Amino acid sequence: MAKNAILLSITGPDRPGITSAITQILADSGVRLLDIEQVVTRSILSLSILIESDHSLKKPPRDLKAGANSPGNGAAARHLLRDLLFQAHELGLSMDFKIVRRDEALKKRPSQNYVVTCLGPSVRLPAIAKLATLLSNEKVNIQRINTIAQKRLECIEMTLSATRPIDPRTLTRKLLHLNAEFGVDIAVQEESLYRRAKRLIVMDMDSTLVQVEVIDELAKEAGVGERVARITHRAMNGELSFPEALRERVRLLKGLPVRVLQKVYKRMPFTPGAKELIFVLKKLGYRTAVLSGGFDYFTSRVKESLGLDYAYSNNLEVIDGAVTGEILGEIVDGKKKAELMEEIARKEGITLDQVIAIGDGANDLPMITRAGLGIAFNAKPRVREAAHYSITQKNLDSILYLLGITERELGEINVKKRKNKAGL
Repeated sequence: MAKNAILLSITGPDRPGITSAITQILADSGVRLLDIEQVVTRSILSLSILIESDHSLKKPPRDLKAGANSPGNGAAARHLLRDLLFQAHELGLSMDFKIVRRDEALKKRPSQNYVVTCLGPSVRLPAIAKLATLLSNEKVNIQRINTIAQKRLECIEMTLSATRPIDPRTLTRKLLHLNAEFGVDIAVQEESLYRRAKRLIVMDMDSTLVQVEVIDELAKEAGVGERVARITHRAMNGELSFPEALRERVRLLKGLPVRVLQKVYKRMPFTPGAKELIFVLKKLGYRTAVLSGGFDYFTSRVKESLGLDYAYSNNLEVIDGAVTGEILGEIVDGKKKAELMEEIARKEGITLDQVIAIGDGANDLPMITRAGLGIAFNAKPRVREAAHYSITQKNLDSILYLLGITERELGEINVKKRKNKAGL
């Protein structure tokens, strides 16, 4: 007996009991379920069900509601569709269906799946249209689009399929110009277990976790601000060897009293969203670390303030209550940051695919490019171009959306946080 695949498309106002009523009719009919997908957008339901029947239905009957019999069509299949149409009408829904070729219905889905995250203060249709066009040019199919944030920031997520493997990082770089055109950040990631199972985050401190370059602040107090700022700028753009630039700058701080370090720390502002990011990730079981080319006086205090698990930085020598202008031990440069990241991951039994690395300077690139999710955060142009992913949003916790965490889920975590503080 011939088999038919039938695609049912049901839309209308959502309310409890719709899926139950429709699937019960299908269950009672004995048809086989091939696929099902349901989405609710602003209280409007969209339910698609692909079924396979042993009953012959070569073309849709002309008058299912009236129960008319069409010669050559199986009565059982006609009755099933009539019952579904009647139930949909009773529920205030619209239902459409079409016969699908069996070989087309049973065709395997593309094995390569990806996720595109589009994030910005305002994600409008022109940006979505341009993004969709560029993806089409790359022979990538959009399977689903959903909104994961709409309030402080707007963020949409597209689920993609491709018949051939693509390099997510290469495609991300191809889409980088959308930031200049529409003010949105784009990230393409392979949809896999590792995307949803990150377990370690390592972060730079200066201009990432905090909003200042600490050594520049110290230099201002020492009266050598402009000289140090010029060296810092060249180092962050990769024009100078980081160890050489650091030693040169620190020598200019010779004689600075320790009390000035405390003064700078007290006015050192955390980046908006930094505390929220760490709070959420710790709630999700992440291990956390700050890896800084700055100084241990500050990273140790940041670690304590945020409750981080690890903190590594440079040991600024202090004798008799004053900075000597020397660095003790090995300098934490870009290479060392990457080594420390790998060392922490090994210690915690975490693969690099499960690591998030965030920074803004050239000395952060080695760890950013080795991590499963490496992000240049409000970085210099050269760093943005070299990094796998780039974020230009001002709030550090916007990175959570790249992990597929929704605005609603963040709200739930914050509600629990407030209840805990209130002792409820």
